[in-house]
Amino acid sequence: MLDPRADKVAQVMVQYSVNVQAGDLVVIKVGDNEAAPMALAVYRYVLEAGGHAVFRMFPRGWDEVFYETASEAQLDIPDTFDMWMNGQADVTINVGGEVNPQRLSHIEPARLARGRSAAGQVWGLWMERQAAGHLRWTGTKYPTLSAAQNAGMGLRAYEDFVYRTCMAHLDDPVAAWREFEERQQKLVDWLAGKKQMVVKGENIDLTLGIDGRKFMNSCGKHNMPDGEIFTGPVEDSVNGWVRFTYPAIYGGKEVSGAELWFENGRVVKSDAQQGADHLLSVLDTDEGARTLGEFAIGTNHEVDRFTRDILFDEKIGGTVHMAVGLSYPQTGGLNKSAVHWDMICDMRSGGEITVDGELFYQDGEFLV
Repeated sequence: MLDPRADKVAQVMVQYSVNVQAGDLVVIKVGDNEAAPMALAVYRYVLEAGGHAVFRMFPRGWDEVFYETASEAQLDIPDTFDMWMNGQADVTINVGGEVNPQRLSHIEPARLARGRSAAGQVWGLWMERQAAGHLRWTGTKYPTLSAAQNAGMGLRAYEDFVYRTCMAHLDDPVAAWREFEERQQKLVDWLAGKKQMVVKGENIDLTLGIDGRKFMNSCGKHNMPDGEIFTGPVEDSVNGWVRFTYPAIYGGKEVSGAELWFENGRVVKSDAQQGADHLLSVLDTDEGARTLGEFAIGTNHEVDRFTRDILFDEKIGGTVHMAVGLSYPQTGGLNKSAVHWDMICDMRSGGEITVDGELFYQDGEFLV
């Protein structure tokens, strides 16, 4: 029997996040068979809303087989269905279900990089259509035993964590997300028209330009759970240094103690306590991978721990995160890359953000 909180998450995504309408073509992407119960709940709510749903389901281990077996020519071809989906669908809803996050750790970095480059074409089309308002999307993770183990938690405690961060433990989670949206919109409105951010703390000393850029209000319309405000910094404006507090994970490989140095918007030096070679290989994926594509502030204080799942971790209240690589066009960001790698820095002990000379954020809390 489906946990009633999982059913609430499905309802919130269909009715609030993407607001499925009669006649919408909805692609439901299912990351693993374990996520099927929630995917079926999503399907039911899509049908009740009058949408036309098709499934995109992945058998367990498909990506291992692909990267182990594909020829170089096959690695260079973008996923045909994903290209169609991103070009035709009105809505995509992704229901992930992590089974083994380390499953690609044995794949040669060069093969992973080649696959990322091909996927960049899919990313690009997706970015264009969703930025233009032609594609609505949302996604979540169904709590699995593997994900719970990866987070260092028992399954029941992990389920409670996941559904609490999605506000599915409340009687009316849709109303709660709408209130969340209103609170964050005040921050976004205050930042409109500002020109420069200075971010300082024990692990960060960065200056970045935001002139002409827009902060976005991430309030459950896309990710579930959600909780951040973000923008695409002016591409050549980022200068300084950051050491990321938590391990940074990309392609199933973990980098601990990652550090980046920026000059005029480009990463000119990188280092890490563990995984420095992997960090460097991702930064060298393409021309845009060394440019900062996103700067964001996490705002969901129900995400109160690091779980090794970026869907949750980038939302940790009291942190900032930034992504090298692809920018979201709706922010005004221009950078293009097959890479979008989010990394997190804790700001709750002495961190502060100054905007145009005014203190905006301190010790993980907003002051405006």
